[in-house]
Amino acid sequence: MNSSNGLPLSRKVILGVQMLFVAFGATVLVPLLTGLDPGVALFTAGLGTLVFHLITGGKVPIFLGSSFAFIAPITASIQHFGIPATMGGLMSVGLVYVIVSLLIKARGVKIIEKYLPPIVVGPVIMTIGLSLAPAGIDMAKTSWPVALVSLGTAIVIVTYAGGLLKLIPIIGAVIVGYIFALAYDFYHIAVLHVHDYRPLVDLSVMSSALWFSVPGFVFPEFRWEAIVFMLPVAIAPIIEHVGDIYTISQVAGRNYVEDPGLHRTLLGDGIASSIAALFGGPPNTTYSEVTGALALIRIYEPAILRIAAITAIILAFSGKLNGFLKSIPPAVIGGVLILLFGMIAAVGIRTLINAKPDLSKTRNLIIISVILSIGVGGAVFSWGRFSIASIGLAGIVGVLLNLILPGRELVE
Repeated sequence: MNSSNGLPLSRKVILGVQMLFVAFGATVLVPLLTGLDPGVALFTAGLGTLVFHLITGGKVPIFLGSSFAFIAPITASIQHFGIPATMGGLMSVGLVYVIVSLLIKARGVKIIEKYLPPIVVGPVIMTIGLSLAPAGIDMAKTSWPVALVSLGTAIVIVTYAGGLLKLIPIIGAVIVGYIFALAYDFYHIAVLHVHDYRPLVDLSVMSSALWFSVPGFVFPEFRWEAIVFMLPVAIAPIIEHVGDIYTISQVAGRNYVEDPGLHRTLLGDGIASSIAALFGGPPNTTYSEVTGALALIRIYEPAILRIAAITAIILAFSGKLNGFLKSIPPAVIGGVLILLFGMIAAVGIRTLINAKPDLSKTRNLIIISVILSIGVGGAVFSWGRFSIASIGLAGIVGVLLNLILPGRELVE
């Protein structure tokens, strides 16, 4: 294992910008899908990463970016309650992290295995990907030729690319898809002379944007309906965080689960997510693709990620960058999402396979079946003005079924 302590500052800056490049695509994709401001997402990802490093003593080489687990809940919540109330609900999600952090500190990581075993977590992660899949298809069908080019590029990069390029399939697919969309527009307008053709790429959004622009910050308002709607969604990203910390510990050859401790890393993630919502950004999560990039260069110095965070904050105020992101055609993004949302569901399947649950047991089949039906089917439970739906409801029902049904393997 190499260290970057002896590297000159210029080299650290280059590596830090490179790490942001790896995380950039996924970080800005979440706000583009949910109607939030990409500049705010960049700002809160950078700020959240710095807060995380502060809480964990700057020991863990982690970058926090926008969480895909919250795409569907954010979209639904905005439709029902508006953006400010949705941000209030997302701020409250940080409290769940704090509670779980305190439980881990008091009882150890076994408490996670007791209440959130793979038989619950796997299907919940699957519902995230499967419930989002229709949104990807809807975006892709606005122009299937463009979407297929974007999808094909992502597949080629993931399958055949090497080095750093393999870690940025989203950015690669968006760039190629964007160029193809421009060519597609040119062909229909300049070659075929289709007079009523509506261009896929709206270049006016970028050309009219200022070079310097303050992101569209939105501050939260607190409505208990939005809070209750959002709280259960924290289950999946908490599990994701635990897995990521174990992964980065293994990759870097250091036990971050013990030092600074899983309770502190989870607390840092939760507080960072609450701060993100305070400014109108999506919740943060640890980015495994950045861990992969660190493993590639074999340098695990947390200072590099802090440089990436500062760079993200600076870029958040680039009006031209924000304008470019908003000019990306839905079909380009939709092509990427066909792969990305399917991969999220595949992660859930992998979680189950790795845990090797006994599927001959009726209780296990019941838990998986009910979680999938509720999560993918879009079930809603309402009582007066109280309402909880889809992924959050599926997670709660899964936890309860695991505790109630006989035959549960006890975790001491």
